[in-house]
Amino acid sequence: MERVTLVLKTQKKTGSIRLRFRLRDTNVEIYHKSEISADINDLKKIDIEGKRLPRVTLYNQKLLDDIREEIDLIQKAYKTMIEKGIVINSENWEQEIIKEQEKQNHKKKAKPITPPKVKGEPTLLEKLKNYIAEGKSLNIFGTAREKVYNVMYSILERYLFIKGKSKIHASEFKSNEIKEFYRFIFDEYLYVEEHSELYENLKSSSVPKQPRQQNTAANYLKALQAAFRSFEGEHNPFDDLPPKYRTAMLKAEYDEPVCLTRKEFAHIYNMVVTQKLEEVKAVFLLQCAFGCRISDFAKLSMKNVAVADDGIPYLHYLPQKTQRTNSKHEEIETPIMLYALEIIKKWKFDFPILRNISGHSGYNARIKELLQSCNIDRPVKEFDETTNEFVERPLYEVGCNKLCRKTHVNIMNEIQIDKYAAGLHSAGSNAVERYISNSRTQHFILMCAAFEQPIYKVDKDLNIINN
Repeated sequence: MERVTLVLKTQKKTGSIRLRFRLRDTNVEIYHKSEISADINDLKKIDIEGKRLPRVTLYNQKLLDDIREEIDLIQKAYKTMIEKGIVINSENWEQEIIKEQEKQNHKKKAKPITPPKVKGEPTLLEKLKNYIAEGKSLNIFGTAREKVYNVMYSILERYLFIKGKSKIHASEFKSNEIKEFYRFIFDEYLYVEEHSELYENLKSSSVPKQPRQQNTAANYLKALQAAFRSFEGEHNPFDDLPPKYRTAMLKAEYDEPVCLTRKEFAHIYNMVVTQKLEEVKAVFLLQCAFGCRISDFAKLSMKNVAVADDGIPYLHYLPQKTQRTNSKHEEIETPIMLYALEIIKKWKFDFPILRNISGHSGYNARIKELLQSCNIDRPVKEFDETTNEFVERPLYEVGCNKLCRKTHVNIMNEIQIDKYAAGLHSAGSNAVERYISNSRTQHFILMCAAFEQPIYKVDKDLNIINN
């Protein structure tokens, strides 16, 4: 099979040169001098196939596009010569390349004329990049949301490159482009082999290996839609989508809330596990004690532990997800129950397992192992995106870090229900909520009751004080 490469040898150190190409096939080696002029510095960043070198982030995208187009012309011209039996020499080859060029020019002229762009108008990708940077600097969205935007941008950048539309402007990105991009989000794994150079700098876990799911696609489309709404003077192409299309594309399905009961939690707490599962059991129980999101929990240290004047130890931290709306920077303060204190004093928040949340050996996978070893197999319903139906699975199969937050809330809710049932408060009373909101002491008492833990006090060094 023929191979087309660049001839990059030159004596020049600076300035620009016209690019030469070489085609090699069985018993064939022929050269072509193109009309493409390239700067020497730009050529240092690409290989002989016209692809950017690994770990190069700043490069001339237009040059890469021009090289790709020229290689396509060369290959088509050569294929035509083979099919028609034309003698392969420099003169005949150049004539065929010119003919292919004329065909391409004719196709371009046949395309609908788009309004001329204002000189210096940023491309869609440039606008998106500015939107993300501004949103982060002005605290419009937090770190988690920024990550969603960055991943969406990365996928869109690859999509536009593969489709030859890297320089498209926001006004040119119509509703049909949204549909194509939506399909690309699912099918990107099919393009990886052909365009491997686009994925060289990605972590292995970030390279798509199978179709993405609907919730993922909806999340990225919602991020793109929000960006378009912020573009001044630009029409939002999402508004042109038929309502049924837009609803289906942006729809996310959520599973029924899954959490542990107090009985199930107590079973795990009292269960003797293998040495392999000791760490994940400690981390899981500790996260259940605080109910904080994994993004906050994974960053906790001994600096987040304090002791109140009344001897109650508590955890304090600024939640990442609500930093944008938390203008007063008010910390969350959660009392530390005795079992949680014992875990903290033993581990000092040094949990290697939290370095990887996902993956085959990450925190979420180990939670499933823990739950299975503890026989937490109560049937729960989970939405199956392949069948668009809810299916029953054993609880341990759907276990992950989110289970901890839901379990904390559920157990705290159960103690409120118990108080209503005991006649201490009428149904619907907000007294318990008032205790939790206004008094760390009452919050501590309720937590200890809910998790069946003893009430205790400590000194400033976290030593338990005998009453």
